[in-house]
Amino acid sequence: MLNSKQIGFIGSGNMGEALVGGIIASDSSSPENIICSDASKERLEFMKETYGVRTTPDNPEVASLSDIVIYAVKPQIIATVLRETADNLDMSKLIISIAAGIPMAAIEIALGKKLRLIRVMPNVAALVREGAAAIASGKHALEEDIELAMSIFNSVGRSIFLKENYLMDAVTGLSGSGPAYIFLIIDALADAGVKVGLSRKDSIALATQTVLGSAKMLLETGAHPGQLKDMVTSPGGTAIAGLHNLEKGGIRTTLINAVEAATNRSKELGEIMIKNFSENNGV
Repeated sequence: MLNSKQIGFIGSGNMGEALVGGIIASDSSSPENIICSDASKERLEFMKETYGVRTTPDNPEVASLSDIVIYAVKPQIIATVLRETADNLDMSKLIISIAAGIPMAAIEIALGKKLRLIRVMPNVAALVREGAAAIASGKHALEEDIELAMSIFNSVGRSIFLKENYLMDAVTGLSGSGPAYIFLIIDALADAGVKVGLSRKDSIALATQTVLGSAKMLLETGAHPGQLKDMVTSPGGTAIAGLHNLEKGGIRTTLINAVEAATNRSKELGEIMIKNFSENNGV
């Protein structure tokens, strides 16, 4: 489906590069169908040499030439870039934003016209093509647009579609911020390994592979986490002793509170962004 589309990336940083690499590696599209822009000349040269895509420093040119326009820029500059390219956008194009923390309403305010909009919340694991992404659509987006967006983000991991836009804050709190929680957990497990006598190198390797393998078991078996947990916990054994201490330390409550706090912060930041975009656009 993507092969027949011209795909434009406004912003060629880590996430933009991850998507370009994933699309090409999965044969979803070819380099000649992709055009990228960036403020850095060196970055554009890298993208051209590494992936064989077309490049330009001109954001409006990308918007003009593309059937799918992906805004992969930092949240701090998204408003400026959206306004810069608005005249080159119309209902013939699919517009995708992956700017973290920028609600759909703010994007609509900045662009000031009826467009086929998609907002995506990816996470950093897209850089190793194991990302988790949630996709939400604007009121003018088509069913085909959702399928195209999912095809793009499935090339760097797994994506889900949200029928309710407001749940994007929950996604930000869970999978968007989630890698930070997991990195902390792995670091803590590695510290524990060192405390009981393992080397730092071996502890990190074992902790990391344990998390990776456990996640893969969940994905491939489709079993409930509790069911797989019970496979490891034999009566009077080591795992149940460890789990008892985790529960005593409130690990469930702590993780739930972390996701809830991140979700609430995402809501606060989104409200600030909508207010700022409205004031800058004279709304």
